[in-house]
Amino acid sequence: MSIKAVCVLRGDGEVKGTVKFSQEGTSPVSVTGEISGLTPGKHGFHVHEFGDNTNGCTSAGAHFNPTKQEHGAPEDAVRHAGDLGNVVAGDSGVAPVNIKDKMISLTGPNSIIGRTVVVHADEDDLGKGGHEYSKTTGNAGGRLACGVIGISKLD
Repeated sequence: MSIKAVCVLRGDGEVKGTVKFSQEGTSPVSVTGEISGLTPGKHGFHVHEFGDNTNGCTSAGAHFNPTKQEHGAPEDAVRHAGDLGNVVAGDSGVAPVNIKDKMISLTGPNSIIGRTVVVHADEDDLGKGGHEYSKTTGNAGGRLACGVIGISKLD
């Protein structure tokens, strides 16, 4: 069975984008899209625990972490489910998104539907930076844009 979801990202500034999610059965989730208005370079890209944007991106809570692990890289065995690493913006400020992730899901207990995607100001150090926030947030800085993940119609 195929499931699809979508997230429209908006921020206080110029940062915006659309991210699409799709999953076939229990296969990894495909995450695709584009984010614009970023400064060139790497930006932390995470699923946060709440689909609440009433107080901007702040009310989205912490990274989605149902198994109570330390922050890590997408390829790490120990990581938050919502740790999707970094998106990389080119000189034009546009970051393509093309991720496959086996820890998140569009169904069941690790479903990300109804949660929030956040794009951060700085690079996610993937838990390896030695900063006091490395093991919780990847020291990825402020929240530039966010949006709630919703169920999408099938094409």
